[in-house]
Amino acid sequence: MPEPLSGTRVVDLSKILAGPYVTMSLADLGADVIKVEHPDGGDPTRGWGPPFQGPDATYFLAANRNKRSVTLDLKSPEGQEAAHRLIATADVVVENFRPGSSLARSFDHRELSERYPRLVVLHISAFGESGPLRDEPGYDMVAQAAAGLMSLTGEPDGPPVRAGYAMGDLGAALFGIIGVTSALVERERTGRGQYVTTSLYESLLALHANWATGYFATGERPVRLGSGHPSLVPYQAYPADDGHFVIAVGNDAQFRELSAVLGHPEWADDPRFATNRDRVDNRRALNTELDAVLAGAGVAHWCGLLKAAGVPVTPIRTLDEVYDCPQTEALGIVQKADHPVVGPLRQVAFPVNFGGERPPVRTAPPTLGQHSQDVLAELGYDEAEIARLLHPQGD
Repeated sequence: MPEPLSGTRVVDLSKILAGPYVTMSLADLGADVIKVEHPDGGDPTRGWGPPFQGPDATYFLAANRNKRSVTLDLKSPEGQEAAHRLIATADVVVENFRPGSSLARSFDHRELSERYPRLVVLHISAFGESGPLRDEPGYDMVAQAAAGLMSLTGEPDGPPVRAGYAMGDLGAALFGIIGVTSALVERERTGRGQYVTTSLYESLLALHANWATGYFATGERPVRLGSGHPSLVPYQAYPADDGHFVIAVGNDAQFRELSAVLGHPEWADDPRFATNRDRVDNRRALNTELDAVLAGAGVAHWCGLLKAAGVPVTPIRTLDEVYDCPQTEALGIVQKADHPVVGPLRQVAFPVNFGGERPPVRTAPPTLGQHSQDVLAELGYDEAEIARLLHPQGD
């Protein structure tokens, strides 16, 4: 059972998606992750539904498996004292407190680093640690708009569109995971932790990749291309007579095969289409020709012919088709964990294998405060102290 981070303790003070996705991934890799939530409702995504499965929204269930949940009021002296007891046992703290908030002040990274010199602290924000937008709050769509992703997404003659995935949150999460694991490796050399930061905005800029270098080279504002690619043609979704499918031609030899299969070998010698550079320059003309031919048969017909010729092609699957797909089943990436309320709960497991084995989904996402008693007892609180922490006078 691969658990490369076994023996590592992570205190998760974050909420919503980016931070919790970091800590879930660390938990998938074997870390003991303790999620600290407010007693009144916990992580807001517990209520981000429908759909719900059991007491919690499926949004919460997507980013919180393999963790233990403890409820503490971090704005109270007693809650802060308990949190510090917990942090004293930790290797990593992950938080996304809004800059300038009372919680950001109470758990300032400089004080944490001085008090716990081996601690790695990851802070995730909307716009980064400096600049005029530093103190701005922001959800994923705000970051997608501000960082240009929405300007690149959608049809050329349509409005800007939010990417279907929360790419700002998930991008920040993935870079955050890299930052945390790198800091842990460096700590093995130096004996000291450090403060690691990333943001939705910075992560989306990094994911611009070829869009950025293209803009730097030309100074031209990119335009939306629908499913098209700025540097390859044909490389997009095309309509057949019963649906859409994707053709992804990566070189001129593949285009020659495509042209032959579609009954137009002359396209490969047409000066408008002979090289990829020509095809990019004449994108509209080539797509007009392709649309006319492909409308004559169905998705399965074209995918079968083109795949046999070595042209990369696939139907565009819906999620029901994806999770019924033999490829998905063969990978063993969909696993089940027993949830205390709903029973077996399906989850998409960690997408990296170690020595041919995938880290398992060990436990379902916790119910709110499910592990408060156990964790607080581990920290040395007796039953009476635990009762006072979890049920202050007046509650």
